[in-house]
Amino acid sequence: MRKELKIFDKPENIKRLLRIFYASLFALLIADFFIHKHAEFTWEADPWFFAAFGFVSCVVVIFTAKLLRVFTKRDEKYYD
Repeated sequence: MRKELKIFDKPENIKRLLRIFYASLFALLIADFFIHKHAEFTWEADPWFFAAFGFVSCVVVIFTAKLLRVFTKRDEKYYD
């Protein structure tokens, strides 16, 4: 019985999807210069503020998870 390949199983499709993803991110970053924002605070009007804020937030979440893992991890044989 042959295994049926899905669209995400082929490496060339993954590369194509990643290129489309990165191109759309780049297009959104460029479009950020031309979109008028109704900001309440001055830093919200800066271009790429929300992209930088999202990136920094993700980095903080990752490092917080690594820190919490020290307190919550168990031995491999804990549940045996």
